[in-house]
Amino acid sequence: MNYEERDTYGMYKVNPISASGSGVRQGPGPELMGANTLIGNDVYNLKNEDLGDIKEIMLDMRTGRVSYAVLSFGGFLGMGEKLFAVPWNALTLDTQNKRFTLNVEKDRLESAPGFDQDSWPNMADPSWAKSIHDYYGTKPYADDVRV
Repeated sequence: MNYEERDTYGMYKVNPISASGSGVRQGPGPELMGANTLIGNDVYNLKNEDLGDIKEIMLDMRTGRVSYAVLSFGGFLGMGEKLFAVPWNALTLDTQNKRFTLNVEKDRLESAPGFDQDSWPNMADPSWAKSIHDYYGTKPYADDVRV
């Protein structure tokens, strides 16, 4: 399911402006999006392989930024699935296909540091965060230098 299908408030609706059916997008998306419309979105890699779907979005309450998307991969009907905290800045919204892309090979994701739903890591631990960002080749927002 994609974010347009979860759009209960019509924020991603395209409103036609001409008889030809062309439209102008009104509302905040895709530059600003509702978090609950992103839960369940598919994640694919650049080889068009299905990597799973977003189960949760983790917010840094100190900064107000999105830190991680919790990605579910493997299993069947929620049984045996493995969860992964993927740095938000490792994901790219693919508006054409209405999903996210993650530049990681499927076998690399299978061996990524993960957890199960009954054993969440301490995501506020700086050493844990560093290991996750190192794995995905990203930098934590705290390391961003803004001018």
